[in-house]
Amino acid sequence: MLEAIRRAISFLRHKQILHKLGVAVSVTVIGIACFVLVHMLRGIDVEEVVEAIKQTEPRSIALAALFVAAGYFTLTFYDLFAVRAIGRPDVPYRVNALAAFTSYSIGHNVGASVFTGGAVRYRIYSAWGLNAIDVAKICFLAGLTFWLGNAAVLGLGIAYHPEAATTIDQLPPWLNRLAAVAIMLGLLAYVVWVWTRPRGVGRGPWTVTLPGGPLTLLQIAIGIVDLGFCALAMYVLVPDEPNLGFVVVAVIFVAATLLGFASHSPGGLGVFDAAMLVGLWQMDREDLLAGMLLFRLLYYIIPFIISVILLTFREFIMGARTKRLRQATPGLHAEPTRGAAYVRERRDTGA
Repeated sequence: MLEAIRRAISFLRHKQILHKLGVAVSVTVIGIACFVLVHMLRGIDVEEVVEAIKQTEPRSIALAALFVAAGYFTLTFYDLFAVRAIGRPDVPYRVNALAAFTSYSIGHNVGASVFTGGAVRYRIYSAWGLNAIDVAKICFLAGLTFWLGNAAVLGLGIAYHPEAATTIDQLPPWLNRLAAVAIMLGLLAYVVWVWTRPRGVGRGPWTVTLPGGPLTLLQIAIGIVDLGFCALAMYVLVPDEPNLGFVVVAVIFVAATLLGFASHSPGGLGVFDAAMLVGLWQMDREDLLAGMLLFRLLYYIIPFIISVILLTFREFIMGARTKRLRQATPGLHAEPTRGAAYVRERRDTGA
């Protein structure tokens, strides 16, 4: 059975069917979202939206900013966990934090985060001797942490309040609850699967050893905390009336976020917004839109600007260090193919 599945996947990859299908799904999701968004924004008073932003309490904005900062802090443990999992505990936490923060904030805004985030990670981790395969493994494990956390939050949230998902997918509550139970059972089956004995995916040098049972539970916990902070940031920015409760807002927020990722549009632009407007239809549209714009500012725009500044500053420092090293060791420039690991070795040995 497994061999048949592998052959089918190999055939689909060879024919590029999976890629074409992914593009088709993305275009479809974006198209539907744009249609819904245009319909939902019809009649919106821009002046009222601006006024709603101005009337938002500074305390709420500060609290949302604190939750966003806590969410990004949790994101740093995605990379810390992944780098340790591939057997590189020598890479310090500050490097993991920089790679995680910049890769996610840039990937969220530019779109196609798998590629843009991977490129940022490679630029940072290559200075510590990690190659492209190592970075690909880190991206895979970090993504696995994200999806495990999403599955747990969606499963628990929809099982508790299936009506929240109904506003988006238009399925009956009992079917949503059934899907949530299936998600939780699948998550439980995965934990048991990796707990029984060491598991791996991929072939040859691309093989990734999956974290065992206890570490998988840690992955799920990290993902839940991350999404929880992000949902809290959105919760304090949406209108107070009607008070739908944190669980409802969290389920709709996570579902909208996943739809945004599926579309591969920068920051889920259009898709995320349409899903939020549809899911929280009970709220005043102008006030809700004001909260969503503030969330975008705090979660997307400001971190993106900080990341660009940090990476630019880092490049200047790295360039200055390399220049000083070449001046101190004139023969070093003749051996460029040895790379950053060789530079670091010479520096550590005092050469």
